[in-house]
Amino acid sequence: MATTGADRSLMQASLPKQNLPLVRRLEAVGFRAWPAASVQYDGSWQVRLTAGHPSNRLNSIVPLDPSDHRDVEIRLEKASRKFEAYGRPAVVRETPLASPVLIDLIKEQGWKRFDETAVMVCDLSQADLPDTLDHLPTHDVGRFVDANLAVDQAQLSLKPALAEIISAIKPPSGLFMIEDTVHGSLATVLCVQDNDLAGIMSLSVAGGHRRKGLGIEILTSALRWARMRSARTAWLQVKLSNAPAIALYERLGFRDAYHYCYWQERCE
Repeated sequence: MATTGADRSLMQASLPKQNLPLVRRLEAVGFRAWPAASVQYDGSWQVRLTAGHPSNRLNSIVPLDPSDHRDVEIRLEKASRKFEAYGRPAVVRETPLASPVLIDLIKEQGWKRFDETAVMVCDLSQADLPDTLDHLPTHDVGRFVDANLAVDQAQLSLKPALAEIISAIKPPSGLFMIEDTVHGSLATVLCVQDNDLAGIMSLSVAGGHRRKGLGIEILTSALRWARMRSARTAWLQVKLSNAPAIALYERLGFRDAYHYCYWQERCE
């Protein structure tokens, strides 16, 4: 029986005791896999900003130490002003590394909670993957960006920022696409291999071609590529409301590592 997004939200409290070293490592590789244009630190807080792209992963205050809540109200106001300079409300990323004092403060201030997300991991040595690569990665960033925007039906104005983000990824990356001459771009995925960890980013299937096996076809190609390059563990992020995607990932052996969400500053 499939697990619904609402059911999974209720599971947050029943997750196993958090492995904070694992959370720290996955957060760190996540930052390298999706690099922000500007990163500033205030103590253990990371303030990530990217003017040309709206992704919350690129535009958020990320606390990285649960015990770091010194002068929390002053620091939050200071960080929020950086977002104001970019013309957008401040966003806080709440992971198990966030101080409860900070989270209590933003609750009191009326911030809005959104985008509950699971970070899932998979032991690649146990994953049932094809013996050969059905799809080889491309090194053409521009072509991949065009395909990704087309599949997501995203604004073409995002192309320069997305190309810059992908070009700035330092670990080895595999850019995978499924295309045909009739329908054009059908599916895309970005796989970033950071030593023994492989991050799955931007997995997308075109709206009219879902539930045809394209998602698992391109995902297994990316995972097979990563395993051939000696990655031992794959990780990805998926919204808890996306039950079909979660079911697909669980079929391949992905399991919850931790959950996170975002909080957005109240707009006056």
